[in-house]
Amino acid sequence: MKTFIATLVLIATSLSLQAQVDRTNFRAGLNAGIITGEVSDFYSFSLGVDLQYVWGLSKEIDLGLATGFNNAFGEEESSTNGGITTTTEFANLQYIPAAVALRIYPSYGFKLGGDLGYAIGVSDGFDGGLYYRPMIGVDINGTTEINASFSAISNDGTFATIMIGVLFLF
Repeated sequence: MKTFIATLVLIATSLSLQAQVDRTNFRAGLNAGIITGEVSDFYSFSLGVDLQYVWGLSKEIDLGLATGFNNAFGEEESSTNGGITTTTEFANLQYIPAAVALRIYPSYGFKLGGDLGYAIGVSDGFDGGLYYRPMIGVDINGTTEINASFSAISNDGTFATIMIGVLFLF
């Protein structure tokens, strides 16, 4: 895992040194989402923080690094067997993404992109896994973006979230 993260950082740094466009962008924001798929019975929704630093490779393409922190809130599950009710409470699932970020601007104010990397598990019993997050975004003004994304972490299974977020560009 350390080698993978170091490789991502090296690639992004190398590409940024070759960038011909003078703009640099630090972006920070919040996201909220609903859990889908295999684990949706155990987790209800997620809240997170997004941090990105991207370099403009051209007028239409940005490349950079993405990280943040996400927390998926655990649910309670009750089952009755022979008149005895058992309640299981699932702990929150937390992770930190470490990813390369690509953004493409096909038209003014609209962007497509994605993050690819590794989700580092923070909560007990969650090791993390391959992290990918395709997204679309719309600029509200020159410093604010609204985006929608699908986030997934693949390891022995897939932990997936459909999210909406707001990013502030600095």
